[in-house]
Amino acid sequence: MTDTRSSQASTGRLGYDGVVAALPVSLPYQRYSTIQAQGWLGLALRELVRGSGLAKHEIDGMCVSSFTLAPDSAVGLVQHLGMSPRWLDHIPMGGASGVVALRRAARAVQAGDADVVACLAGDANHVASFRSTLGQFSRFAQDAVYPYGAGGPNASFALLTAHYMRATGATREDFGKLCVAQRDNALRYPHALMKKPLTMAQYLDARVIADPIHLFDCVMPCAGADAFLVMRESRARALGLPYVHVRATIERHNAWIEDPIQTRGGWAKDVDDLYGQAGIGPEDVSFLQAYDDYPVINVMQIEDLGFCAKGEGPDFIRRNTFTVDGSFPFNTNGGQLSVGQAGAAGGFLGMVEAMRQLTGTAGGTQVADAQFGLVSGFGMINYDRGLCTGAVILARSPA
Repeated sequence: MTDTRSSQASTGRLGYDGVVAALPVSLPYQRYSTIQAQGWLGLALRELVRGSGLAKHEIDGMCVSSFTLAPDSAVGLVQHLGMSPRWLDHIPMGGASGVVALRRAARAVQAGDADVVACLAGDANHVASFRSTLGQFSRFAQDAVYPYGAGGPNASFALLTAHYMRATGATREDFGKLCVAQRDNALRYPHALMKKPLTMAQYLDARVIADPIHLFDCVMPCAGADAFLVMRESRARALGLPYVHVRATIERHNAWIEDPIQTRGGWAKDVDDLYGQAGIGPEDVSFLQAYDDYPVINVMQIEDLGFCAKGEGPDFIRRNTFTVDGSFPFNTNGGQLSVGQAGAAGGFLGMVEAMRQLTGTAGGTQVADAQFGLVSGFGMINYDRGLCTGAVILARSPA
């Protein structure tokens, strides 16, 4: 394995030595809730304060992601929470928010702009919340998608899925294998909303939503929040907190503009940089936590992150089990397809699970001897493509 510092020097990028992520928090998701986003985020912050032993005022930085926080932004939220941070960021990037929050927070700590940063993501889900979020999602959607009858992400991902199947020979059974494996993992995770086993027959026989998308291809909106802290390693040690090292990160927005339909994401532009920073290769990764609102984007991430060649995703699926105790552990807590999608917190779900894996606190979903975890984010779907992508490689702290 290559020395981390020399690898970072070769990429021309400042590494993350001395900065760690700690204290993953997940509030159990609820299908519907009368609690507002501000309440979910406040509850997550309370768990960070309780778990860390810090006073609230000692958390002097905050990075926030939420779709339903409006009319507040992160600025309004700190007033609700009675805080006065000296560093604040608001990242409306959906499924990429966990990676982006970690990147921003780590650099803030390195620069001395904050000592301890709380990264928070959470959303409400009232009966009409999802419909309201879609209606205000983007000007592009309002002007160029909805007037033509497209109904949000189901239609968009049906387009991407159908194209991928034609181009690669992928079958519904291939996508189903990922969904069934994630459900198997979710049965070991106490907070998963989907608590019944899923068989291949059930997956294939499920009702059509937007051909070729069927029911179990679709993420289920819900309410909840996830959070974690970013600080210097010395601070985490002093607090007695288990932590993970940040080995590498990448981020890219609106990649491959020239592609007529999305077949790859921004990860493909920067994947060599990602592994170069970390000083490892795909073969060294113990597990992958990928943003998974629909199965086709799972396969796209597997390919673009170098686990197989472009277009070879179907064969890769057929050769692996994706379960916690099998080959290529993937979305080890079940991912959004079985845990639920708590709005922007869906972008944090894989991050907090990866942190638990690498601190040995994942319980029933624990991957044996996990050393390196890769977390990938994908967010802000507009008609035929997602605009935000990012990835991070985390490492277990030596005993």
